[in-house]
Amino acid sequence: MLKLEARPQPSKVMSIASPLLALAITVLIGVALFMMLGKDPLRGLQMFFVEPLKSGYALSELAVKATPLLLIALGLAVCFRSNVWNIGAEGQFILGALFSGWVAMQAGPETGRWIVIPILLAGVVGGMLWAGIVALLRDRFNANEILVSLMLVYVAEFVLGYLIYGPWKDPAGYNFPQTITFLAVTKIPRLFDGMRLNIGVLIAVASVAVFWVFLFRTYRGFQLQVGGLAPAAAKYAGFSSRAALWIALLISGGMAGLAGGLEAAGPLGQLTPYVPAGYGFAAIIVAYVGRLHPVGIVFSAILMSMFYIGGELAQSRLGLPKSLTGVFQGLLLFTLLACDTLIHYRVRWSSRAPSLSGSAAHLNAAALKTGKGA
Repeated sequence: MLKLEARPQPSKVMSIASPLLALAITVLIGVALFMMLGKDPLRGLQMFFVEPLKSGYALSELAVKATPLLLIALGLAVCFRSNVWNIGAEGQFILGALFSGWVAMQAGPETGRWIVIPILLAGVVGGMLWAGIVALLRDRFNANEILVSLMLVYVAEFVLGYLIYGPWKDPAGYNFPQTITFLAVTKIPRLFDGMRLNIGVLIAVASVAVFWVFLFRTYRGFQLQVGGLAPAAAKYAGFSSRAALWIALLISGGMAGLAGGLEAAGPLGQLTPYVPAGYGFAAIIVAYVGRLHPVGIVFSAILMSMFYIGGELAQSRLGLPKSLTGVFQGLLLFTLLACDTLIHYRVRWSSRAPSLSGSAAHLNAAALKTGKGA
């Protein structure tokens, strides 16, 4: 029989191999799903793992999808390492898009390209404001940040709906729920003609380096991580838990807001009901698959963006439901959680022969003696 045996110390090999094993299991389950749906599994896997890498344009679209996931996951990694559970990055993403969209709508014919900077800064402020509500309620009233941040996602969606159906609705938009199309001068500069790839990808790559330095080469980053791993030790060392809470949530909210600003003034070019694309929730998986490490998050963001693009291609070319993207995301998360068990435990074969307990053996011996006496 198989049994789990506790390891004397966590396995570094399994810590690295666990995401790869989880991905392999996800692929195998995906093959079974394609077969049950009556689709060619090889064709289905091609949609997810080949088509997104097939050409230069496909790679540019992959980077467009990966940019918000990477930015949000970097902020969440700081939160989770600090033992602060921000589950509402989607709401902070929406607020960042709203703040950036408002600034973009103030542009006129005489506005210069300099307005891109205020647009992005407004997105950061919007995300930080929304995350600051979570920090305030946790700090002053000891409210659970998981529930508060999650519920604020729905509040943000209602605010977005109110604005695009009401005060911000485009009067020349044929009654569609959308704002005016942002002027060209407010759009995030693109890197190549004919592609949607913009400077957001450069900001994301630079953020990876900044967050690596912050987490592993600064005293403040060290304080945050100690507070997350050993709160009692952090308190004994004089590290402020309140400061850690505010810093972690404001950084996380600011990064989500920045992603929202880049999305609104980049690929979208206006505000619509489709601003909430699920990036804030998917980024939680990205952060954990990347092991809460900036470099690991880069690879997991690329993988998750492949799921997004693969799901869209499977829907248009194979007639599969759009929800297949969420299925693959969920499978990856659950298989990762399962495989992570092997970091602290190892599987052992047990070939024990059945044996009687001490009391049962005595009873059996007594029965034998009684039988002989008779």
